[in-house]
Amino acid sequence: MQHILSNLIIGCGNSSMSGDMYSAGYHSITNIDYSSVCVSTMSARYSGCLGMTWHQMDVRQLSFPDASFDVVVEKATLDAIMVGEKTPWEVSPQAAVFIHQALTEVRRCLKPGGRFVSITFASPLFRKRLYARTEYNWSIKKYGYGEGFEYFVYVMTKGEELSPEDAALEKKRLEDTKSPPTTIVTMQTEDEEDFLFNIDF
Repeated sequence: MQHILSNLIIGCGNSSMSGDMYSAGYHSITNIDYSSVCVSTMSARYSGCLGMTWHQMDVRQLSFPDASFDVVVEKATLDAIMVGEKTPWEVSPQAAVFIHQALTEVRRCLKPGGRFVSITFASPLFRKRLYARTEYNWSIKKYGYGEGFEYFVYVMTKGEELSPEDAALEKKRLEDTKSPPTTIVTMQTEDEEDFLFNIDF
């Protein structure tokens, strides 16, 4: 079965996820990564997949028009951005600015009603507070998978309000933190998985 959704994979790395999605019927897939070497390698590997494209791009400066995609997916891209953080309890000002710029671009490129899917090992305690901002104009749902070594899938839907619980997270963040300075950082990602197909787009 072929799906007509337009999909953007940010920080695609050398993951097989795009290929798995293509095999599952998602044929409109745009992949971006900060590494030109990675993009060149993956483009050659999947050259036979019509409708799948690869671009070297900074997630903080996406070159796509507003409302371009039905679904935006990131798998461990934000984890890679924060790999140098000393503690998950407090994100550095540099990482906070990077993530905010990236999420602002993701929100801009999503169509109304579109979904941003974030796949990570980061628990809701640490990750939801990054996503819970009224300015992103999306709701947040969390799915957990695995036992012992648990991972999470967060699905943000553009145009829906934050739940009272998530709005409270935003309020607490505003009370506890000051606005971070506008500093720029760089990073990327990688890997694979098929649990994405359990999410109802």
